Amino acid sequence: MAEAIQQLVLDTLDKSGIIQDTRTLVLPGQADAAADHESQIVILGALNSLASRDMIAYTTQETTSHVLTPEGAQIALEGSHEARVWAALPPKGQGAAITSKQLEAVVGSETAKIGQGRAFKNKWIAKEGDGLVKVAESVQDATQLEMREVDSTGTLKAGEKALAELRKRKLIVQSGSWKTSTYKKYNFEAEGLPPNGGAFHPLLKVREEIRNIFLEMGFAEMPTSSFVESGFWCFDALFVPQQHPAREVQDTFYLSGKRNPSTSLPPPASYYSRVSKVHEHGGYGSMGYRAPWSDAETRKLLLRTHTTASSASMLYKLAAKCRGEDTDDSVNEQAAHPGASAKDGDDGFRPAKLFSIDRVFRNETMDATHLAEFHQVEGVVADRGLTLADLIGFMRVFFKKMGIENLRFKPAYNPYTEPSLEIFAFHPQLGKWVEVGNSGMFRPEMLEPMGFPKDVHAYNDSVRGAIDPSLSAAHVACLRRYGISNIRTLVGHKVSIEGVETSPAVRF
Repeated sequence: MAEAIQQLVLDTLDKSGIIQDTRTLVLPGQADAAADHESQIVILGALNSLASRDMIAYTTQETTSHVLTPEGAQIALEGSHEARVWAALPPKGQGAAITSKQLEAVVGSETAKIGQGRAFKNKWIAKEGDGLVKVAESVQDATQLEMREVDSTGTLKAGEKALAELRKRKLIVQSGSWKTSTYKKYNFEAEGLPPNGGAFHPLLKVREEIRNIFLEMGFAEMPTSSFVESGFWCFDALFVPQQHPAREVQDTFYLSGKRNPSTSLPPPASYYSRVSKVHEHGGYGSMGYRAPWSDAETRKLLLRTHTTASSASMLYKLAAKCRGEDTDDSVNEQAAHPGASAKDGDDGFRPAKLFSIDRVFRNETMDATHLAEFHQVEGVVADRGLTLADLIGFMRVFFKKMGIENLRFKPAYNPYTEPSLEIFAFHPQLGKWVEVGNSGMFRPEMLEPMGFPKDVHAYNDSVRGAIDPSLSAAHVACLRRYGISNIRTLVGHKVSIEGVETSPAVRF
């Protein structure tokens, strides 16, 4: 039977080119068209078989079929209630009017009750004295015609509004033929479509790789949730002069407007005093910048330009015991180097190894290799007697874990580190040296106002982030390893979801 139906479909298509409605097909061995539900299920199976072999293509059309209720079936056979009431009454002026009780005896109480109202509404009948007469010479029983149309086709040409009226009158209901129909058995052994799962963005893969390297080296992750910082923590606490070009609006996003406060909460008063003094007048072995100090400049709110602002805040908290203040023990437990412990007569300092990977913001002109925000990878180590050799040794180990061994170190200038270094790595694909990081030893003008002892040194290493305005380790990992030439296709509305799902794991 299935093969016969498939051949019927193919022959019909060869002859007509298209089958508008499969309900017009006459199945083998049948006299009438296959309009019933069971026949359509059989035809659907044949169509699926042909479509699986790319022999045909088809679309499905869902239709709602209706059947008559017992009341609707009676109307289709005998006429509507209003038509039967009209037929039972004498014409006006041609006989005695019939009372309501007499009408109930002729057509029945239910028909008399329902039919009178609809007949009056249609102006088929009228009252004459205490009785009723018909005033229309002839009537067209539209309800009976609709019932017969529904009975034969399952629907009405008049549309959904007419069907809704009949459903409201409980003359028709939607077909319940599915309850007694037979269906093709479900194949529980068939393979389903592969489910769509989540996928890590390439930037998150790079971030996780770098994070694992820090954790392997014994670092603790710093909290870096403060995207908005004050000028004090972002610049002043780092011994960046208030006249530095990086603090201009051309490089930094400052917050303003009626809904946003224009100034920050004040930092600790004693610490603020020490920082302003070392800037303006010097101290701790430094002559300072000898430039006017502005309280307004230090209170400005801005989008942080580097995560070193968070590092400064964390170092200040770590120095609390050195200042003789109570502190949250969880901060020291989080940052303390494993094995560090208190000793008799100590000054409260504990070695620390910290890192962070988070977004920072610069007022950059956006193009294929620049965005206004990027990720900065930063590490901070604080211990007694640290030297530049320790910093270089750390950087060599860190980059080796990333698969980068050919390094060069170049002297550089940073306001808050001295000495400072730029780190370059040879990129074999590009065939040249590229900058991959910036680092240095934090200056005494930054650490000693926080309360650290003089013999405590700290170094800072800043690896160029995954979305940095310069070619760098993570930048190269994302752009070169993933074959991306325009960074705007990596973030923003141009990101390819398929590319994210199919991108391989980063291998350094």
